[in-house]
Amino acid sequence: MSDSANTQATAFDLVGGEAAVRALVDRFYDLMDLESAYRELRAVHGPALDHARDKLFWFLCGWLGGPQHYVERFGHPRLRARHLPFAIGLRERDQWLACMAQAMREQGIDETLAARLHEAFFNTADWMVNQPRAVQRLG
Repeated sequence: MSDSANTQATAFDLVGGEAAVRALVDRFYDLMDLESAYRELRAVHGPALDHARDKLFWFLCGWLGGPQHYVERFGHPRLRARHLPFAIGLRERDQWLACMAQAMREQGIDETLAARLHEAFFNTADWMVNQPRAVQRLG
């Protein structure tokens, strides 16, 4: 039996590799710009999204089990620390998750894989919330 037969595919492989991750990230940010349902999430990102697109692409490649582009450029992701300067509440968390779920659907990510990823995304996104849960912005 060959080594490749013993190797399980990573989520990176199952998504479709770098081109598919790039397409997913691009759709995610396009939706954030287009859909009013994601307006609070979009506001957190500032006027231009190019830098954020690249950083999420680099991060997701490694997080999904592919090339470690983000770590090679910036070192350990330190996600919580890197997100502390931004006001992230439950609304922003939920909009991020909804936007990514929509992007995964639109990019044709397998439903079973998308469900697994959504669960992992929820755990990470919930960890990024840095505003007191009792003090959320209204309307």
